[in-house]
Amino acid sequence: MKIQVTADLLDGLVLALLNREDYYGYALTQEMQKAISISESTMYPVLRRLKKDGYVTTYDQPYQGRNRRYYQITATGEEHLEQVYKMWTDYKESLDEVFVPVGHADSATAHDLQA
Repeated sequence: MKIQVTADLLDGLVLALLNREDYYGYALTQEMQKAISISESTMYPVLRRLKKDGYVTTYDQPYQGRNRRYYQITATGEEHLEQVYKMWTDYKESLDEVFVPVGHADSATAHDLQA
C-alpha cells in the first residue's frame, strides 16, 4: 500500500532538496525517488508549476555538448518551504498523537501499535 503524497507535500519535498543544492531534472527525480515513488512525467509538471509560482528559477549548464537545465530555489521558494515544513510538522505531530502509543515516542513500530 502506498500513501498518497499531496501537491503541497510534493512541492515541499522538491523545494527541500533544492534548498540543499541545485539539480537538473533527471537528477532531482532520482533524488526524490529515494523518498517517494515518482516518475519524470510527474516531476516536470511540478517543476513548471514551481517556476510559474516564482519558487524556483532555472539556468542552463553545458554538459557533454548539450545543455542541462538546473533548478534553483528562490527567496520566495525558501519562504514557501518554511510554510510547507510548518504544515508538515503540525500534521505529523497530530498523526503521531493517534498512531504512537503513550510512552513509546518515536520508537513505535507496527508491532508496538498492534500490541
